[in-house]
Amino acid sequence: MYRNVDRLCESMSEESNMQEINLYEEKIIADREFPVQIFENNIRQVGTYCFEHWHEHIEMHFVLEGDAILYCNHKPVPMQEGNLIIINSNELHKAVSKTPIFNALVIIFEMDNFSKEIVNHNMIFQTLIESDEYIKELLRAIHKEERDKKLGYKLAVKGKIYELLTYLMRYYVVESISNKEHIRRNKNLKRLNTVFQYIQNNYTEPLSNIELAKLIHLSEYRFCHLFKESIGQSPLAYINEVRLKKANRLLQQKEFTVSEVASMVGFQDFNNFGRLFRKKYGFPPSKVWEISEKN
Repeated sequence: MYRNVDRLCESMSEESNMQEINLYEEKIIADREFPVQIFENNIRQVGTYCFEHWHEHIEMHFVLEGDAILYCNHKPVPMQEGNLIIINSNELHKAVSKTPIFNALVIIFEMDNFSKEIVNHNMIFQTLIESDEYIKELLRAIHKEERDKKLGYKLAVKGKIYELLTYLMRYYVVESISNKEHIRRNKNLKRLNTVFQYIQNNYTEPLSNIELAKLIHLSEYRFCHLFKESIGQSPLAYINEVRLKKANRLLQQKEFTVSEVASMVGFQDFNNFGRLFRKKYGFPPSKVWEISEKN
């Protein structure tokens, strides 16, 4: 079936190691006097630049230039110049640049060390904020202070962030959840990490809902409900998405035929592989070589 079994296995091993994922990201900000991380994200290619993950801290992206899409809990959010995108605690997200140049100011902070008032109320901010000149003014001032780093810039930045948080609390809170609900959401995502990792390590094999449910000691029905509620898609849809991403990378290597790649990533039905690949990428798998050469 395969032309070179050793070469295929070696490639799959490298691919698996490269893409082994724990979707939980722990961010440790050591400076208690300045519990915030600020940097400019400069992307210079079209495509996914931030792979799917979640975390407990709050993250803000203020778009300076370019066009991208943030998928927050699998819902697309436009990232265009002047937009502020807020990623709340325990929200699964990834980002895809649509333009070859994309720049955004990123602000990450631990609410425990910044605002007990927000933590105590478990506030959920609006994900997308457009055309708010007051917010733009504050963020441009933060960007300038961080870039110039003049004496006292940390104090100035903290002051502006407190202004920003106060404004967001008053005008852009969409939900205040109970502490019990916050803990429940966090617990569910942590439980599903085991499943995500198992899928990453075994996507080449047939996987069933029952098999995955047993990993976290749930019934098949409860597991499927929890997965759909947390991830926004069924377990099978998620598994196929993992397989399709692996397949696209393998096809770009130009070492294997389409049928070989389909089998390598776990698709038992070649026609189904072609249909799902076209639906996801907009072209058949046989066109990957041609398109990658153009890009």
